[in-house]
Amino acid sequence: MRSGTIQQSLSGFYDIWSNGKLYRTRARGNFRKRGLKPVVGDQVEFEAANQQEGYLLKILPRKNQLVRPMVANVDLAVVVTAVKEPTMSTNLLDRQLVALESQKIDPIIYFSKTDLLSDEEESALMKIVAGYREIGYPVVYQRPPFGTEALDELRSLLSGKVVTLMGQTGAGKSTLLNHLAPDLKLATGEISQALKRGKHTTRKVSLMQVGDALIADTPGFSSYEDFKMTVQELPNLFPEMRALVPECKFRGCLHIKEPSCAVKNALEHGKIMTSRYDNYLQFHELIANQKPNYQK
Repeated sequence: MRSGTIQQSLSGFYDIWSNGKLYRTRARGNFRKRGLKPVVGDQVEFEAANQQEGYLLKILPRKNQLVRPMVANVDLAVVVTAVKEPTMSTNLLDRQLVALESQKIDPIIYFSKTDLLSDEEESALMKIVAGYREIGYPVVYQRPPFGTEALDELRSLLSGKVVTLMGQTGAGKSTLLNHLAPDLKLATGEISQALKRGKHTTRKVSLMQVGDALIADTPGFSSYEDFKMTVQELPNLFPEMRALVPECKFRGCLHIKEPSCAVKNALEHGKIMTSRYDNYLQFHELIANQKPNYQK
């Protein structure tokens, strides 16, 4: 019995990465009977006489599962955030961070298009960078875009992890992948043209070996477009608020109108980013006004 990670799923075959080797396997018939579908990123047990003939025996419990791309057990997501063209939005960045917190996926913020900044704009951005670092988020920032220092730092953070990339169209996800692994030669122009046409071509999802990391080759993860959490759960998805909860006077404090609120006190003393708190209020309002979906 061996164990490994499904690196690619294609036409009923599952390629499993185990101890530096790739094994091609098929799933046992009882998987279908039991309604089990292995997905890329699954930790599995299998047997294999050689690297071409093996059988997948067991799927180990998943810690998370994404729909776009269909990947399980994601450790990290690189949130590629353009500082210009398109204009940087802390609101979108915080939506993405909240979505990742809810899935228990650790984020890394990677600022792209940094060469387009004026000195004045860079000075303003550095305050934002410092704010997110203060919260505890790893932030990769370097003035020359895709500079050696930034790429080395990112490779170090990704080492040994299953990773996906997220970020709005045009943020530079494919360009970043090409810099991390130049031999991939991903066609960034073709990808962006396809996105502009709005056509979703079905393609296999696979995890690419990039250094010591496995990276999903389909930048995706669009579940930050809506909020599936409750207003009670939302404050716990902001780490800086979660840390202050024990100091609030009232249990279940939503940090809005309650007296003796540690979060509002921290905000008044500049210990919490105003943009983060404003976005929290907006997300709270959106969740409170969401109509229930009875089709779930």
